[in-house]
Amino acid sequence: MGWSARGGSVRTGKAAALILVLVAVLAACTSTPPPPVVTSPVAQSATTPTAITPSQIVIGVDDIAGGYNPHNLADQSTITTTLAQLLLPSVFRQSDDGQYKLDTTLMRSAEVTSQDPFTVTYEIRQDASWSDGAPIAVEDFAYLADAMRNQTGVAEPAGYRLISQIQPGEGGKRVQVVFSKPYRGWQTLFSDLLPQHLLKDAPGGWQGALQSGFPAYGGPFSIKQLDTARGEIILERNERYWDKPAAVDQLVLRRADKPGLAAALHSGNDQFVMSRMDSTGLKLLQDLGDLVTLHTVPGPRVAQVLLRPAGGPLTNDGVRAGVAALIDRNKLIDKGTAGGPSAGLRADAQVLPPSAQGYAVTIPPSIASANPGEAERLLKAAGYTKDAGTWRKDGKALSLVIAAPGQQEPYATIAKELAAELVAQGVQVSTINPAPRDLYSGQLAMPVTRSGQNVPDGSGNVGVDIAVIPMPVNGDPATVLASTFGCRSGQQDGTSSTTPVVPANPAAFCDTSLQPAIDAALAGTKPLPEALSELEPKLWATHVVLPLFQAADTLAVGSGISGLTPGPAMVGPFGSAVNWTRGGK
Repeated sequence: MGWSARGGSVRTGKAAALILVLVAVLAACTSTPPPPVVTSPVAQSATTPTAITPSQIVIGVDDIAGGYNPHNLADQSTITTTLAQLLLPSVFRQSDDGQYKLDTTLMRSAEVTSQDPFTVTYEIRQDASWSDGAPIAVEDFAYLADAMRNQTGVAEPAGYRLISQIQPGEGGKRVQVVFSKPYRGWQTLFSDLLPQHLLKDAPGGWQGALQSGFPAYGGPFSIKQLDTARGEIILERNERYWDKPAAVDQLVLRRADKPGLAAALHSGNDQFVMSRMDSTGLKLLQDLGDLVTLHTVPGPRVAQVLLRPAGGPLTNDGVRAGVAALIDRNKLIDKGTAGGPSAGLRADAQVLPPSAQGYAVTIPPSIASANPGEAERLLKAAGYTKDAGTWRKDGKALSLVIAAPGQQEPYATIAKELAAELVAQGVQVSTINPAPRDLYSGQLAMPVTRSGQNVPDGSGNVGVDIAVIPMPVNGDPATVLASTFGCRSGQQDGTSSTTPVVPANPAAFCDTSLQPAIDAALAGTKPLPEALSELEPKLWATHVVLPLFQAADTLAVGSGISGLTPGPAMVGPFGSAVNWTRGGK
């Protein structure tokens, strides 16, 4: 028929082209979609990115609720300490042996450059910056120092109160800090720096800083999600971090009760747990056997009962001593520790916690337990008589207000037990549980005179006679001493006894006769053991601070994590998180 292969091929190609055109036209005139384009697996993988599941380490915790400001007494908690280590920059950090070492991820140097006046010069790395791109600089140092000197309810402020001037240099990357007196513990300053440029004008001011989250980060991690309703915080690698990146993509902090924490470890859903355990919780973990490794991690806080000489009956030394003699300290410790790891960390000294180097028992035998006979003698000497089972003076009942920070545990439970003990011994008690910020920055900071009389601040705050609270003990021991017991300037320089002064510490305690020894310890002109040998008996004799026990968490390590260690006492494991990887047993 004269049809050749070549000609047939041409005609066939033209016909095919015509068919394709007709299909396209018809498709354009109808609502029927065109057939899907099918590609080979090779072509698809070359054009479509494969979803990569991030490597995660999941950590079980008791709670994730804020606030998260590590410098506020109201925010002191395991979760706050954890987030501060992961998200915020620090000049020095503690190594596993407890020594303070310069953090070279932030700093080039930090050293004493003058003795008169005492001056420390800090050199910040040029590439150190917040996650929004702002440099970490002198303004951040000044912001923290200012707040610690002037705000109420802050943790361990004594060292910052010695700062008289901060001078900038090198475009803000050099910080020259001048002190009014020598300060031995200067290496404990400027930990957990905060982004001044975002917080200085933030609503709520300092008290609102980090109430519900972090506006920027200066550590190896950042927050991807913070969901208090679900009880979960997801941290991810901070892509703006200038130093060694975290080995794992994400850390997930997940809230659960004690049975839930044990179950998550057993199933492998959690790689480890960090929790304040009672005897029941410990038993659940111990029953997991070889699946977990358990460690006790002493925390940076000591549970204390403060009998405050800030107005009311406890201003009288004899009444305060009498009330202290009514307290069964052993019962308070048993209630607060509930058979958990803190039961082995009884705080039997005024300044050093049980996990600290150099700790020694200093508590007098007469204070270790209740002594109703001694209490009766002291209260009668102060003019009280017991009438129908109630202590009264001039017809007025001995009545005290006991406060604990909200429903924080174990402090609310301890306060309830303490109230029951005093009521049973004839003391009228009102127990209040104000929000932590209201307690620390309001009621425990109401102005007092040198004679100890409380001055109304116009806020309607109720004066607190006894506070059951955690007090920080993780800094330089002399700083802990001065922050807990030292006087504020104006309380020791001849100011009139009627002039109100914001108390220097939550106990509202100031004894000018003890201040020279406290100052000498702070400056390092008197060795700390020598200062404590002199001061401990005198501090016990004031009956102002009754320490109970050091807070502690149980670290339970399961499967699927490598590089985790318990870390230093009062610091914990999270300082090494940048090196953690999935793997292990």
